[in-house]
Amino acid sequence: MCGIVGYIGHREAYPIVIKGLKRLEYRGYDSAGVMLYDEEAGIKLCKTKGKVSDLEAKASEGFTTNGSIGIGHTRWATHGVPNDVNSHPHLSNSGDLVIIHNGIIENYAPLKEELIKRGYSFKSDTDTEVLVNLIEEVQKKENIKLGKAVQIALNQVVGAYAIAVFDKKNPNELVAARLGSPLAIGVGEGEYFVASDASPFIEYTSNAVYLEDGEMANIRLHKPIKIRKIHDDSLVDPYIQELQMNLEQIEKGGYDHFMLKEIYEQPSVIKDTYRGRLHANEGIVQMAGVEDNLEKFLNAKRILIVACGTSWHAGLVAEYIFEEFTRIPVEVEYASEFRYRNPIINKDDVVIAISQSGETADTMAAIKLAKENGAFVFGVCNVVGSSISRESHAGAYTHAGPEIGVASTKAFTTQITVLTMIALRLGKAKGTLSNTDFHTYLQELEIIPEKVSEALETNDKAKEIAAAFKDSPNCLYLGRGYNFPVALEGALKLKEISYIHAEGYPAAEMKHGPIALIDEFMPVIVIAPKQGHYDKIVSNIQEIKSRSGKIIAVVTKGDTQVRELADYVIEIPETSDALSPLVTTIPLQLLSYYIAVMRGCNVDQPRNLAKSVTVE
Repeated sequence: MCGIVGYIGHREAYPIVIKGLKRLEYRGYDSAGVMLYDEEAGIKLCKTKGKVSDLEAKASEGFTTNGSIGIGHTRWATHGVPNDVNSHPHLSNSGDLVIIHNGIIENYAPLKEELIKRGYSFKSDTDTEVLVNLIEEVQKKENIKLGKAVQIALNQVVGAYAIAVFDKKNPNELVAARLGSPLAIGVGEGEYFVASDASPFIEYTSNAVYLEDGEMANIRLHKPIKIRKIHDDSLVDPYIQELQMNLEQIEKGGYDHFMLKEIYEQPSVIKDTYRGRLHANEGIVQMAGVEDNLEKFLNAKRILIVACGTSWHAGLVAEYIFEEFTRIPVEVEYASEFRYRNPIINKDDVVIAISQSGETADTMAAIKLAKENGAFVFGVCNVVGSSISRESHAGAYTHAGPEIGVASTKAFTTQITVLTMIALRLGKAKGTLSNTDFHTYLQELEIIPEKVSEALETNDKAKEIAAAFKDSPNCLYLGRGYNFPVALEGALKLKEISYIHAEGYPAAEMKHGPIALIDEFMPVIVIAPKQGHYDKIVSNIQEIKSRSGKIIAVVTKGDTQVRELADYVIEIPETSDALSPLVTTIPLQLLSYYIAVMRGCNVDQPRNLAKSVTVE
C-alpha cells in the first residue's frame, strides 16, 4: 500500500527522505508529501497529488529543505481521493503533531464523530487525520508524552497500520508502531531511519530492527531504541539483524524499467532459489522447513494453498504438480475469499500460504484462520523477516531478491521452483514418484535456468508481436493442463500494465462461451508446447482459425503443425510438461512489457495498483 520514510540524525533529512520515497514508490504513487523540522522554522510541510517527482518540483518552489528530522509518505489512496489535502503527512488540530500512515483505520468514522463533538475539525477525508487527532486528544486529556499517547490511542483503533509520529514539543524523537503493515528501523551511527522496508536506508546502514505486529518504538537521538507491546506496555528487547539486500539489487542496472530487469534476472534467481537445496547428481532435494515437518506433509489428507493474484496462479501450477507427484488432494483458494466463507479446515490439513512480500493482508488473515483451526501452515515468501514468515509454523524463502516492479515476474517463477522442490521431496518420500522420474525431474529443474535464458531470446519476437497488437482492446489467453494457470498469469500481466482487457481460459472451455468473442480483431495467445495435451490444443487452434481469430502461439522449437495455423509463433526450448510453466511464462511477460511500453504506460507503476496489498 503506502510507503513511509523517516529520518532522525546528523544529516540533512530531505535528500534521504526523497530518495527513500522514490524507492518505495512501488507501494503507492498517487500522492506524496514530506515534513521537515528545524529549530528556526519549526514544522515545514510540503505535499501534493502525483508522484515523488511532482513533490520535488513543488518543493523547489520556495520550500526550505534544511533540517535533520524528516518524515515522508507516498500514498495509495484508501480514504479520500488523491489530492493535495488528502496527501500525507497530516497535522493535528494544534499543529504540534505530524503523522504518516500506511494501512487503514476501520473504525475511523465513530472516532471522527466523537472528536468533532469535542471541538476538532478536519481538513481531509482520510482516516489518518482522525488518528493523529485522536493521539492529540489523548495527550491533552491525560497530560502525557507522545509515546504513551500513541499507545493509548492505538488501543482504541481497529484496523491495520504502520505509522511514524512527530511532536514538535519533543523534537528529538520519532514514535513508530505497526499492526498488519511492515515497518523497519535502520540503526546507524548516531542516526535512525524508519521505512516500510529497508530499501530507503540500505546505503547508510546494514543493521535493522523489524517491528513485530502490535509493537511500537520510541526512537530518540543518542539513545537506544525502546520497543514496547502496544496492548500491555511491556518492554521488548530489540533484535538487530543484518540486512540481506544490497544497493545494486534495488537499482535498475541499465534497464529501462525494473520489470524488464526482473524478467531478465529469472535465470539467476531460479538458480539462487534451488541453490543448496537441489543436488541433482546426488539425487537430493532438501529444504529445512520440509525436512523438519516431513511427517506432517506425509500424513496430510489434503493440502490447501492460499494466495492472491500472481501467487494464486503459482498455487494453481502447484496443484497440478502436487497431485501428480504426491497424490495428495490439493485445493487452491483465493486468500481474499477464504476467511469469509466459513471454510472446512481440519487438523490434518497442510496450508501453504504464498506471498511475494510476505505482508499480504488477506493471506495473513487466512493463515490466522488456519492456525485457529489446528492446521499446519507452511509459508512461501520472498522477504526475509516478513509477517508471513513469522506467522507460519515453517516455510521456505524464494530468494528472488527485491522485486520493485509492481507486476510480479520473478516472484512467479521462483515460487513455482520452491513448490516443485517440495512436491518432488514428498513424492520421493511417499513412493508416489518413481526413482527414475524423481531423478529426471531433478536434473531438468537444475537446467531450467538455461532454458529460461533461451526463452529470453524471444525478446525481439515479442517486440514485433507487441507492435502488431498494441492497440487491441481485448485479448484472449488459452492453455491446457499445467499451462492453464500460465494463461491466467499472462492475461493478468497484460491487464496490469497495459490496461488492455484480457482473459485467460482453459483452452477446452473456449467453445463453452468465449468463442463468441473471436473475430478477425481478436488476438488469441495460445500456449501450445509439444508435451501435454498437444493434439487437443491443435484442435482448439483450428477452431480459432476457422473464425478468423489472430493466433499468437507459444510452441516448442521445431514445431511445424501449429506454425502452419498461427499468425505468429514464439519458440521455446523443449521442457517436460510439469516444468513447462517456468519457460512458457517468459515470452508472455516480455509481450506484456513491450505492449505496455508501446502504449506509453508506466510499466513499473501501473495505475491504481500497489505492490504489497497490506489492507483488505
